[in-house]
Amino acid sequence: MPDFQLHGKRAIVTGGGRGIGKAIARALAQEGVDVVIASRNRAQLDATAAEISAATGRRVVGIVADTTSDSAVDALVAETVRILGGIDILVNNAAAPGGLSTATTVAQIDSALALEDINIKVIGYLRTARAVAPHLIAQRWGRIINIGGLAIRKTGRPVATLRNVGVAAITKNLADELGPSGINVTAVHPGATRTERTDAASERTAAKGNSIGRIVDASEVAAVVTFLASPLSVAITGDAITAGGGSPGTIHY
Repeated sequence: MPDFQLHGKRAIVTGGGRGIGKAIARALAQEGVDVVIASRNRAQLDATAAEISAATGRRVVGIVADTTSDSAVDALVAETVRILGGIDILVNNAAAPGGLSTATTVAQIDSALALEDINIKVIGYLRTARAVAPHLIAQRWGRIINIGGLAIRKTGRPVATLRNVGVAAITKNLADELGPSGINVTAVHPGATRTERTDAASERTAAKGNSIGRIVDASEVAAVVTFLASPLSVAITGDAITAGGGSPGTIHY
């Protein structure tokens, strides 16, 4: 296996109790990273932390945190620094899968749900980046990876598109601001992804919608994130990597 030069690094993965976040936490731990996973579900965090720690031998700690709260995010970062001795990597992943808003037309948009979606996925990512950035700047090295989604390239669900466009926008702004301090900021846009909640019907549907003819597994998205979290990814910042198995019939450059 390649050496991602991550041994001894320290990471926060928000939304790390299950799904893609859990797979990312595991992949980082397998590369020698000590990880704090955060979500609002204590039982889920404890079970995931114990599972990953037992499998990898790394320190994995669950901290309950609501990323819609400034004080909760500040406390999460302070507790991470206290427990792990510092912070090198932030993976922003805390968001409702698919979003809260199911609106497909402008007439269906519920303003409160739309604002909550933006608060969770866009402002929430900014909150954690704001709290982590001083630590990364002080050590002149760090990585921030923001998990978006391929809804950024599709119409049909306006709020889903909007929140992922917001992720791309903050990623580029943070990359330009923090780059001179040795901090790379990137986005990863998964498409349909197999997690513990995926059923067979969803897998078949996903296989028809990408270029590889099968659903992408959460571990495969996590492999992309792990590379971006490593020192080897220094040439990539401010941009997004799509991780959906390819979008047939479209060209992006």
